[in-house]
Amino acid sequence: MKKTLLFVILQQYADWEAAYISSAISMLGQGEYEIKTVSLSKDPVISIGGFSVLPDYNIESVPDDYEAVILIGGMAWRNKNARKVETLVQDCFQKEKVLGGICDASAFLGTLGILNNVIHTSNDLNDLKEWAGSAYAGEAKYIAKQAVRDKNIITANGTAPMEFAKEILLALKVSSEEKIVEWYNFHKLGFYVAPMPQI
Repeated sequence: MKKTLLFVILQQYADWEAAYISSAISMLGQGEYEIKTVSLSKDPVISIGGFSVLPDYNIESVPDDYEAVILIGGMAWRNKNARKVETLVQDCFQKEKVLGGICDASAFLGTLGILNNVIHTSNDLNDLKEWAGSAYAGEAKYIAKQAVRDKNIITANGTAPMEFAKEILLALKVSSEEKIVEWYNFHKLGFYVAPMPQI
């Protein structure tokens, strides 16, 4: 039986942030995983790049059994309606499943208190503190790094889709660490610098 990975996408989501992760899982995961999309409703979700996606689930219909919840960045995480995602995020956190957030979605995790006891990053510490307010008490654990993984929580800034993908692949043990690093180097460094990964 395949393991389900839930990608949360809101209107004007950053399609490239999702694509690196999902394609790598398909290439390296040997059919072990299935990727499902979640949004606030089952209405079409339009990405920043203009791709239209019909979500597999809305928040109310998400299955109980899943391996990870991955919040894809974009332009809508500061909208009031985004708070509807909190129940799913808290469920994932309590079950100690893999939980990831990139760009504004990483800061959204801070508004829910998820980042208070894990090493993490985001786009900007001051912005995170201002937006999350009293819900955020993790300043001492913030580090200025492209992507960070700690206790199954993965965070990244908006310029780090490759680093975010790598940390998620490692957290899920989609393949051997060697193959994941090969995949990352190939796509990060380019065809003429990195050796072709052996998939």
